[in-house]
Amino acid sequence: MHNGSLLIRRSPIDMVMYGVASPRTCLFTTGEFDMLTDTECLGTQCSQGGAAGRGWRQWLFVALFATVAWAASPGSAHAADLARSPVCQSLQAQYPEFKGKTLVDAINPHTPGYEALDPKDPSHYVGFDIDLAEALGSCLGFSLKYTPVAFAALLPTLQSGQADLVISDIYATKERAKAADFITYSKVFDGVLVAKGNPKRITGINLSMCGTTAAENTGFVEVPLVQNLAEPCKAAGKPAPQLQLYDNNAACIQAILAGRADTYINDVNTVDQAVKAYPDKLSKAVAVTLPYHIGIGVSKSNPKLSDAVVLALGEIQKSGAQLAMMKKWGLDQGAIEPPIVISDK
Repeated sequence: MHNGSLLIRRSPIDMVMYGVASPRTCLFTTGEFDMLTDTECLGTQCSQGGAAGRGWRQWLFVALFATVAWAASPGSAHAADLARSPVCQSLQAQYPEFKGKTLVDAINPHTPGYEALDPKDPSHYVGFDIDLAEALGSCLGFSLKYTPVAFAALLPTLQSGQADLVISDIYATKERAKAADFITYSKVFDGVLVAKGNPKRITGINLSMCGTTAAENTGFVEVPLVQNLAEPCKAAGKPAPQLQLYDNNAACIQAILAGRADTYINDVNTVDQAVKAYPDKLSKAVAVTLPYHIGIGVSKSNPKLSDAVVLALGEIQKSGAQLAMMKKWGLDQGAIEPPIVISDK
């Protein structure tokens, strides 16, 4: 969001995935906009030359390689078993309006491990969130269609009726609960990504960030957390942290590699994958627990779907399917928590 308007931009990953060079907005909190093609952003101004561009391509290669490895791991048979579960069969009888239907799941497919294009078949998506959606479909008897959108467009897509669900590693906050009901299933742990050796000595979302520059994703909960440091920094006689806003994880990570940003705060699994991709250039300064939950977004106009998802998710957890899926995709299995509904009626 910027000045109350929604910005939907094609990311550099889209360019690589779909083979196009499209307009991209490099948005900074100073209000400056540079309309460039993705090729220009990667090769010159946004990536500061060829070396940085090669660095971004290296990140993409490592991320896709990791996705291949994850996708090649043995798939869980839980989804098929769920369809035969007495609880799921009972739920299908209780909620017949969903059985045999095709529901639309809005996703932002730029986070390997959660949701990304299948490198073996670009017409499909893979990741924990995809497996979870399919498990819900198996339990409640519906099939799924996935609609890729910018992260900032996930909830507007749901609100407009163009999607039935949002299962895309989205944090369920009170502010977001004004736009959708959320059924939660995981705690939130963030990692603080920094340059190797942590030259700015950043220790978390605290005064150690005063005077630094953070790269963040547009619409992510970390943005206001960084912005809220302005007053404490001023009171301490220090400059406020600056923000650079991008539209995907790879661009934020590239900002640190190119020296434009000092830190990137996001899901700890994403941060760990970045460090694994660049062990000589990046480090995780610290992991922090945020007071949020990861949840499934459902339209407020569809309370029956929300109720059905709560019950189906409970069976998915009880059966061990969620645990198996998180293990399959290398996610923290200790983050699982019983489903609760977060709603701002």
